Amino acid sequence: MTAQEIIEELRPLGSESYKRVMMKNHGVEEPCFGVKISELQKIRKRIGTDYQLALDLYDTGNYDAMYLAGLIADDARMSQSDLRRWVEKAYAGSLPGYTVPWVAAGSPHGWEMALEWIESDQPRIALAGWSTLSCLAVLKPDTELDLAEWKALLRRVKSSIHAAPDLARYGMNGFVIAAGSGIAALTAEALRTAGEIGPVTADLGNNACELPFAPDAIRKVAAKGGIGKKRKTVKC
Repeated sequence: MTAQEIIEELRPLGSESYKRVMMKNHGVEEPCFGVKISELQKIRKRIGTDYQLALDLYDTGNYDAMYLAGLIADDARMSQSDLRRWVEKAYAGSLPGYTVPWVAAGSPHGWEMALEWIESDQPRIALAGWSTLSCLAVLKPDTELDLAEWKALLRRVKSSIHAAPDLARYGMNGFVIAAGSGIAALTAEALRTAGEIGPVTADLGNNACELPFAPDAIRKVAAKGGIGKKRKTVKC
């Protein structure tokens, strides 16, 4: 299938009420049909993974198609230039915090891209960087992680989170939770760091999104026996 054929398939699946919520509360812009994720998942199951189709869909600029692109992307084939192009176009909604990080973390370049993006002075790109690190924490075996570098990142968050822009602050808070939950060797340090940071707030726009208190979030995972358990995918 072509990207245009997918666009025509998505068009009648849109919900005006869902579209209004996404545009009013999450910064999504036209073009957008307002297709619910459950419908996008049905198309994902049919297509599977398709590197070129994902690139083409993302390049349409249609929000629904861009989200779907992340679901069907062949992460292993994504180049650094692909990922940089995607993060530059990830303007709002779930794109910088979820879609791009999912794909980046599944690619061979996740670590490098994350470290590059967290240095950005654009909050949405910094968010993508911290969210990519969060994905790596729950995807990659601990043997593939340099714990000294991860500890340094925790120290960086502790010293800078309260002065960071709202979107970056949101990503940093998620990173502390992911590091403490996904990497067993870092749980104690993440809990200590989160306790020293204290509650974190951020203005995420006209929606009900709130930042969880990191120590409570990590302890909740621990209570369920989930500390250190890795996932096969973070895409949803």
